[in-house]
Amino acid sequence: MRTLYTQLLLLISSIAVAQPQLLTLDEVVQMAKSQSISAKQAATQKQTSYWQYRTFQAGFKPQLSLDGSLPNFERSFIQVTQPDGTISFQPISNNNSVLNLSLSQNIAPTGGSVFVQKQIQRFDDFQRNNRLYNGIPFAVGLRQPLFQFNQMKWDRRIEPLKFEESNQFFIESMEKVTVSATGYYFDLLVAQVNLQIAEKNLSNNDTLYKIAQHKLELGKISQNDILQLQMGVLTAKKEFASARQNAEIASLSLRSYMGYRDDRKLELVVPTQITELTIDVQKALNEAFNNRSDAIAFRRKALEAQRDVDKARKDNGLNATLNAAFGLSNRGANLGDIYIRPQDREYLEVQFVLPIMTWGRAQARTETAKATQQLVTQTVEQDKLTFEQAIYTQVTLLQMLQQQVKLTAEADAIGQQRYQIAQNRFILSDLSVTDLGIAMQEKDRARRDAILALRDYWTAFYTIRLLTLYDFERNEKIKY
Repeated sequence: MRTLYTQLLLLISSIAVAQPQLLTLDEVVQMAKSQSISAKQAATQKQTSYWQYRTFQAGFKPQLSLDGSLPNFERSFIQVTQPDGTISFQPISNNNSVLNLSLSQNIAPTGGSVFVQKQIQRFDDFQRNNRLYNGIPFAVGLRQPLFQFNQMKWDRRIEPLKFEESNQFFIESMEKVTVSATGYYFDLLVAQVNLQIAEKNLSNNDTLYKIAQHKLELGKISQNDILQLQMGVLTAKKEFASARQNAEIASLSLRSYMGYRDDRKLELVVPTQITELTIDVQKALNEAFNNRSDAIAFRRKALEAQRDVDKARKDNGLNATLNAAFGLSNRGANLGDIYIRPQDREYLEVQFVLPIMTWGRAQARTETAKATQQLVTQTVEQDKLTFEQAIYTQVTLLQMLQQQVKLTAEADAIGQQRYQIAQNRFILSDLSVTDLGIAMQEKDRARRDAILALRDYWTAFYTIRLLTLYDFERNEKIKY
């Protein structure tokens, strides 16, 4: 009894495994978005952009750091010039350790930075058994570039655009996954339909050939018609073998793209339920320029071109830097002596570089930056026109394909009915083999045209979503 029960379980299990996996277009799209390599790469790229933006933001917040050298030991001979001008090499053995604690803050509008500092230095002279301390209990300072290019000011304008662009690019990448998954879906669906057609034609041709042999015995058909039908059977066998191979290849491609791990055979549902959409071109253009990363990139590129011109101008002129600091400092034999009546500590320095003769290099750099800015402006304008044209074309195409789907579906139904009538007429010896073959070809062509029309429609449907990042079914922006 146990053996019989086990065998029944194995039989049920094998039947369950043999059942094909029925998938709709929406299910394939969702699988591709959740587990395909392309979707995972898009998510990783979005995460990378997020942390890059966090790094940028952190640069404008106070930075606390501790630096120094501990220990800094040296034992050697050094050159010492004597009062009479001779040189003597004296032995040294010391440790000169320094610790510096500083809190700094960048100032974006001016491109400078301020800092608060605390420093302790200890010097041990092991040759003379002597120890000294030097320190800065408190100091505040400023580093301010003068007449220089302000990178921070431009970063604060450009980096948020880059981050916004990366967020929209992630949505676009997911919509691209949808378009790609749709293409693979219909590759397999067309292959499966071709396989069904080939299998049905093989069965029909074989049946008709057998009927024709019987009619030949009755003298109702010629030998030439028999040979033509026999040739049709052989052709149907070749087409069936080819269609089966193409279906296997298309199935592997779809599985690979959407990361499908199940061993069951895939069987796809024909997505005949289409959504009747009336899309206003101006609304599509507005949504595209509000949502697409390309539209954000247009602004970013213009700003980057302005930044490069500003950098070329200021890098070629007077460059100066003001360094100033004020605080307290002291020294002593003990660490605590540093904090007993410390003395004022002031520091002021202005460094500058002024190009005097550059043989036209400064002007050439500036003019190059201006020409590049002009080229970027022209390129962006052309990209905008191409962008608008692509949206207009896609909206028009979608409207046309909605009607095309209906027409090809009607032609498919008529083709199937006409072939069935032709087949019945042939059996009744009321139709020639040639006319039967024509009816079969028209039936197959109408079926393929219906599937290809659906493919074109769904591709256009998801492409308009990609171009605008807007869901026209729900009238809302696409978000993930």
